[in-house]
Amino acid sequence: MTFTIDRTANPTDAATLARILENPGFGKVFTDHMVTIRWTEGQGWHDAKVTARVPFALDPAAAVLHYAQEIFEGMKAYRAADGGVTLFRPDANAKRFWDSAERMAMPLIPEELFLEAVEQLVRIDQAWIPGGEGGSLYIRPFMFANEAFLGVRPASEYVFCVIACPVGAYFKGGAKAITIWAPENYTRAAPGGTGAAKCGGNYAASLIAQLEASKHGCDQVVFLDAAEHRWIEELGGMNVFFVRDDGSLLTPPLSGTILPGITRDSIIQLARSLGHTVVEEPYTLAQWKEDAATGRVREAFACGTAAVLAPIGTVRTAEGDFVIGNGEGGSTTASLRERLVGMQRGSQAPLVDGWIRRVI
Repeated sequence: MTFTIDRTANPTDAATLARILENPGFGKVFTDHMVTIRWTEGQGWHDAKVTARVPFALDPAAAVLHYAQEIFEGMKAYRAADGGVTLFRPDANAKRFWDSAERMAMPLIPEELFLEAVEQLVRIDQAWIPGGEGGSLYIRPFMFANEAFLGVRPASEYVFCVIACPVGAYFKGGAKAITIWAPENYTRAAPGGTGAAKCGGNYAASLIAQLEASKHGCDQVVFLDAAEHRWIEELGGMNVFFVRDDGSLLTPPLSGTILPGITRDSIIQLARSLGHTVVEEPYTLAQWKEDAATGRVREAFACGTAAVLAPIGTVRTAEGDFVIGNGEGGSTTASLRERLVGMQRGSQAPLVDGWIRRVI
C-alpha cells in the first residue's frame, strides 16, 4: 500500500525539541506526525497517510464512544550505538494486534501493513528519539470503530492510527523496587472475556483498583482470578514473575485472562537460555506470602514494554504487608533486565535472529 506523506507545516523547533528530550517523562509530549489508515466494509484497508498530528473529528454516534470497539499496542523504537534506529520484536506486536482485533470483531490488519505504518512514523519523527540511558520512542498503534450508528453489532468503518512520544523511565525513580496493592473487591478479567486482548475496556475497568492502590501508597495493582479470588494473574499493566531460591522462575500461565506480554515471552526465552528453569503454573497470593516469609521466593518483578523489568519490593494487602527478599530487588532481576535492555539497544546480540528490526 502506498502512503501519502504530508509533513506538518509547523514542526517543533530544534531548541524546543532539545528541551523536551532532556526530560520527556512518559506519555506527556507527542511527536509532530501520525499515521492513519482507514477500513470500510466492502473496500478494506485504504487511504494510508502520514500527516501532522491533529485531533480526530468524531460523530457523537461513533461506535467507539458507545460500544468500546477499540484496541491498541505498545512498542518502542531505540537509538542504536551507530546512530541508527531499531525496533524490538515488532512482528510480535503485529500478531498480538491481529489477535486483539479478532477477539473484538474488528478488521484484521496484515503484519507488513502494520509494520510499515509504524516505520513510516519512526522514520519521519526519528529526531524525537531520546539519547542516553533509558530513553526511547514509545509507539502507540491503535484502532477504533468510527461508524456513526447506535446498535449493538460490529461497526462497518474503522480507523487505524499510529502516534508516538519520547519517553524516559515509566516509574518515578527509575528501576527501584515498587510496592503493589492486592485489592479484595476487584478483578481484571474472567474466563471467556477479553483478558488476552489489548483493549481499552480492560484498562478502564482496572482504574478504580489502581486508584485504590494509590491511596495505599502503592505503585501498581496485582489482580487475582475472578472465580476464586486466590490465583495471581497479572498487574494492572504488566505481567509478573517470581524468582525462587533454587534460581528457577515462575509466572502465571496464559489461560485467556492474562495478556500475552511480549516482554514476558522474551524473559522466558532469555532466562532459559541462561540456564534458569522457567515454569508457567498457577500461584496463589497466600502461597506468595508464605514463600516470601520463608525465603522460598527471593525476588519478584513486573515486566512490560513500558517499564521493562521493575523489581517488586513490598506487597500490601488489607491484612498487612509482606516484603520480598530485601525489599529492594535482586541479582536475577537486575541481570535479566540488563541483558534484555542490552538486546533492545543493540549493545548485546539478540537471543533470536529477527528480534531486532532495523528501521534506519
